[in-house]
Amino acid sequence: MTSFSELGLAAPLLQALAAEGYETPTPIQARAIPAVLAGRDLEGIAQTGTGKTAAFALPILHRLLANPQRPTRGGARVLVLSPTRELAGQIADSFRAYGRHTNIQVAAVFGGVPHGPQLKALARGLDVLVATPGRLVDHLQSGAADLRATEVLVLDEVDQMLDLGFIHAIRKIVGRLSPRRQNLFFSATMPAEIGKLAAELLKEPIRIAVAPVATTVERVRQEVVLVDKARKRDVLVELLADRGMTRAIVFTRTKHGADKVQRHLESAGIVAAAIHGNKSQNQRERSLAALKAGRVRVLVATDIAARGIDIDDVSHVVNFDLPEVAEAYVHRIGRTARAGAEGHAISLCDGEEHGLLKNIEKLTRLTLPKTDRRTGEPAPAPRPVQPRPQQHRQHQHKHGQNPRRRAA
Repeated sequence: MTSFSELGLAAPLLQALAAEGYETPTPIQARAIPAVLAGRDLEGIAQTGTGKTAAFALPILHRLLANPQRPTRGGARVLVLSPTRELAGQIADSFRAYGRHTNIQVAAVFGGVPHGPQLKALARGLDVLVATPGRLVDHLQSGAADLRATEVLVLDEVDQMLDLGFIHAIRKIVGRLSPRRQNLFFSATMPAEIGKLAAELLKEPIRIAVAPVATTVERVRQEVVLVDKARKRDVLVELLADRGMTRAIVFTRTKHGADKVQRHLESAGIVAAAIHGNKSQNQRERSLAALKAGRVRVLVATDIAARGIDIDDVSHVVNFDLPEVAEAYVHRIGRTARAGAEGHAISLCDGEEHGLLKNIEKLTRLTLPKTDRRTGEPAPAPRPVQPRPQQHRQHQHKHGQNPRRRAA
């Protein structure tokens, strides 16, 4: 397959692709688009960054154009489920971009924003609804959404949805859909629980795997820093003294941990923002915009943001905490080395995380190079002494400069 024109897509879609500068389909697009156009169920094993959104968006848009119908009130002809707000917004934007020369109606429904605009969009009826499971269940239970006429169901990043505990919400949603529908199922990994869900939902699916599960981004230079747990924040500050870290994403395990790391960086004079599930949608969007614009040099994020961040020129990913699930490591480091650039991933590993590191090395089939920054001594207890007046003034001054308020 040498070009999108050979895939048989409608002219308005080819026009939009040409405007985007896309000529040659990626491997998953070349294999998935014909299968979806043929009406088959699909099970796709694909990492973020392989072009899978277009692999389902383009044939779905072609189907809608070939068979125009007015969507039912409160309904949607196509439903795409996504694990995070950011990813839902990006998928909806992709549908709009590829369908820019059509009249296809697209809306995204997710938490963290007012219900009003979402209720209006649903009331009109939609061609394509992109939603996170939790908010969609709310609309179904209130009667605002009625998905009995939905023709196509897409589950994207299924492993992430299960990690976030959405399995029960997914089952509730699927129970409201017509059994006469096409199902498209995308996941970066296929552990037993996801395989069981796929077997329940898919009917004689075509299976496409575009990369081994264990493949990490080849252009990412990966290393591990062995460090005492109590010194992690200080070592992070030392790493960020490298001005080559022009745009960094730091991953923590918890929301509280993300906020603590952000505050520590700011107290050290490093402009940082945090993004996690407790932040409002507006705060999250402002933080991402600040990182893109260079107003913030460091974004501290939890795994909920790992697959929703699509920002070019991220020079470094730092795993402040190693992830509990080894597959999440692959998604985290995939935030760098995008669009053909080189990238660098640094993982801070304390004594309690050696098992997690072994799991990552087993999954990736790599022995990651290690630097030992451990002191070999127990961390000193906090000293209950007051800072000298000069130190106190400096401390206040650093906290007084609070760029986080503008960016968070």
